[in-house]
Amino acid sequence: MPRHVPVRASAGVTQELRRETVPDVHVWWRIADPAWTDPLVPSFAGKQGGRWNPPDSFPVLYLNEGMITARLNLRAFIAKWPYEPEDLRDDTGPILLGCVLPRRQVVCDAHSQVGVRALRLPDTYPFEADGTLVPRVRCQPIGVRVKAARLRGVHARSAQSRDPSDRELAWFPASVRSVARRVRTLAFAAWYRGSPRQNRSVQSARQLDR
Repeated sequence: MPRHVPVRASAGVTQELRRETVPDVHVWWRIADPAWTDPLVPSFAGKQGGRWNPPDSFPVLYLNEGMITARLNLRAFIAKWPYEPEDLRDDTGPILLGCVLPRRQVVCDAHSQVGVRALRLPDTYPFEADGTLVPRVRCQPIGVRVKAARLRGVHARSAQSRDPSDRELAWFPASVRSVARRVRTLAFAAWYRGSPRQNRSVQSARQLDR
């Protein structure tokens, strides 16, 4: 399976936003607490805010493009927990949900060099030239512009990785009737432990903490 999702990009930049259409059949991944009633409801991020939307703004569902990115994001997911990923129990650790989106989702490209430059972000995004992380307050107004342009989200390099092929999607549903459909549910032991590529994910996450 390729490291990244092939997309159809527009020929140019419209309103400083480079558009692309994500594949209809791609499975996106979301980390979730097993106790959550419905992990695919986007209203929580709409209230709390995230990298691509301010607090009390609009619904967003933050998704990982692949399992490698999901493993990298686990450390951020449990940041307020008194545990490290290696300390989590297999039967109580976060689950991973696979979902598919409605068809023909046109989003903003924030991962290619052309797309990043169009957004006036540094070529090194998600990091500044000095190695510090680009702050959320710089990305949130971009998300507002994307939403105003009626695009369905931001397809971006992961803020948890120094590898630009690790990507995420901040998905902006068109309406309350536009929903992500769950297609897989993986227990913690199935998606985090025992992967031949797990060591790279853990090592990369630790490097970001330095």
